[in-house]
Amino acid sequence: QVQLVESGGGLVQAGGSLRLSCKASRIIFSINTMGWYRQAPGKQRELVATISSSGSTNYADSVKGRFTISRDNAKNTVDLQMNSLKPEDTAAYYCKADLYNPAWFPEYQERWGQGTLVTVSS
Repeated sequence: QVQLVESGGGLVQAGGSLRLSCKASRIIFSINTMGWYRQAPGKQRELVATISSSGSTNYADSVKGRFTISRDNAKNTVDLQMNSLKPEDTAAYYCKADLYNPAWFPEYQERWGQGTLVTVSS
């Protein structure tokens, strides 16, 4: 079973930085898009950033210019560098991977990590 494990969350003051990491293990075939999502208390989960297997990136407007997503295909990892953090960035951050394996049904499936908490104090 494919697993995603996040790390790097914590408490930081406004204006500070954090780096989140996510590693996918037990990959049988291939990973397509990887991404980070977040869910603040009382709110729906929202997209933060995604990165394709070829390196194309997509960011939520609220994090553009502050957050940078990157991945290492050889290591099956995806990172999120978060700078200039704001209190409104406080949320549980989740890693997601879109997977492909022709032996599966359906062939394309997604996996989520367990989440890591980011708290930004004002």
